[in-house]
Amino acid sequence: MSTTRIILVAVGGQGNLLASSVLGEAALLSDIPVRMSEIHGMAQRGGVVESAMVFGDARSTVISDGEADVLVGFEPSETLRALRKCNKDTVVVTNLEPSPPFTVAIGKGKYPDLDELQKLIRAKTARLIAIDAVKLAREAGNELSVNMVLLGALIQTGKLPIKAETVKEAIRSKTKQAFVESNIKAFELGFSAAQTERN
Repeated sequence: MSTTRIILVAVGGQGNLLASSVLGEAALLSDIPVRMSEIHGMAQRGGVVESAMVFGDARSTVISDGEADVLVGFEPSETLRALRKCNKDTVVVTNLEPSPPFTVAIGKGKYPDLDELQKLIRAKTARLIAIDAVKLAREAGNELSVNMVLLGALIQTGKLPIKAETVKEAIRSKTKQAFVESNIKAFELGFSAAQTERN
């Protein structure tokens, strides 16, 4: 298959690494070669965590600036910060619920305007799917399942030849039993929300 490069960017505690693990498992279940690397920011809640995943025939997990086919952002300002990885053909999936850094909370920084942020992303990429993943995660019964909401939206884009049912199978094997039901519900809500965004 052709190579598909995906960047997932989040702040610590948002479940980026679990999302990557589920996606990697789903790729293996689909007989799709996958390579993955992670860049951790501060080793604490709130630090930036970036995962790079390369699907298909590729030797390296390095995704240089302008090379990402898909960018999945768990936090809007981090999505904007990672825009350098995108090009005019990139599809971007982002959560719209901000998780401002402490510098904003203490008045030392300014959070970007969400409408302006979306305009900037749309101007530089092929398509933007922007959803309130936190709201959908709450609806699924677990606010921590933002990662599964975004996985659902990612699969809906059709950029990866992985079926929704296969991802659900990976969710069942990779997440704690107590959270399987809410994670699958979150995945389904994200999948549906992205469909609505596309229409």
